[in-house]
Amino acid sequence: LRILISTDNHLGVWEKDETRREDSFRAFEEVLQLAVAKRADLVLLGGDLFHENKPSRGTLVRTIQLLSKYCLNDRPVRFRILSDQAVNFRGLRDFRRVNFENPNLNVGLPVFTIHGNHDDPSGQDSLSAVDILSQAGLVNYFGKHVSAPGAARVTLSPILIEK
Repeated sequence: LRILISTDNHLGVWEKDETRREDSFRAFEEVLQLAVAKRADLVLLGGDLFHENKPSRGTLVRTIQLLSKYCLNDRPVRFRILSDQAVNFRGLRDFRRVNFENPNLNVGLPVFTIHGNHDDPSGQDSLSAVDILSQAGLVNYFGKHVSAPGAARVTLSPILIEK
């Protein structure tokens, strides 16, 4: 099983700096390019995909563009999840399964992510930009604690993968 691990991408961190505004996006695109070139089975994001809990619309759109470009394709996914996905992906409301099993999506490079302290779910509905990507079918969001308000808790259940 080939897993490309990336963490602390902090997308949008310097978006107001004319010189460095593209740095985090270039680095994240390089991660996705490497995953494709090295034929990774999945990408594992270890938190802090975004620099802020509420990234700008520009940052969110750019992230969606990159994930769509590299992850939505006809490449077959050559592994399956054996563990209880309803437990693993508890934050999802409608489709509590990995995105590549959704018949309405064409995912060739699955991305699994957990939130970090910069992009944690908070506020009245305990939502973050990672929830938006998850609901759009672009990432598989695990570790979200859904029963307690606020962002201080993470709930992890082992994800059993078979190739």
